[in-house]
Amino acid sequence: MKKSHNPETDVKHAKAPRERVLAAAADLFYNEGIHSTGVEAIAARAQTTKMALYRHFQSKDALVVEWLKQVTSHYWAAFDAIESAHPDDPRAEILGWAFFVADEVASWTHRGCPFINSIAELPDRDHPARQLIEAHKARQWKRLAGLCEAASLASPDDTASEIMFVLEGAQVAAQNMSVSDIGTRLPRIVEAIVLRQSDLGSGTRGTASNRKLGT
Repeated sequence: MKKSHNPETDVKHAKAPRERVLAAAADLFYNEGIHSTGVEAIAARAQTTKMALYRHFQSKDALVVEWLKQVTSHYWAAFDAIESAHPDDPRAEILGWAFFVADEVASWTHRGCPFINSIAELPDRDHPARQLIEAHKARQWKRLAGLCEAASLASPDDTASEIMFVLEGAQVAAQNMSVSDIGTRLPRIVEAIVLRQSDLGSGTRGTASNRKLGT
């Protein structure tokens, strides 16, 4: 008699054990929380054993770090795609970041930002996952400051900090649902910052609202 197959189970077993463990951990850490998720639950979700899990990951903390590395890789892939879409147009790139974040928060579940959630659960700043998040944010600011400088905006470091403040604030607002229409508001606010700093950088005055980025 021919055995029946469960497609979902077949796909899971087609993945290497390490990939299954990491995929299970990512899902549980995000949806259930880091502290609420034990290695037993991860192993069960990955259809493996704790012993097999520890062969690939030294500890639960190591799993948390690998999960957050995946999250940061998602962001950097998006930023690289924005750069490719707007070659030699740093102002359009900056606005692209705003549209990306707006789309990102619109796709979140009720759990919101994985970085915000992880920081809330990991108060020790020496925790490797906390350090990874801080390094990611610092690298993000540095890249944004480079775009502001390339766009000839006034005070590129300060401008990058202002834009980062808006981008980060939008993510918090989306998570606690304190502001509506973030997808519309966020790009508009970032565009206003860029146009204002462009005027200051060029030493001109005028009505920034009459101009659009990339023109």
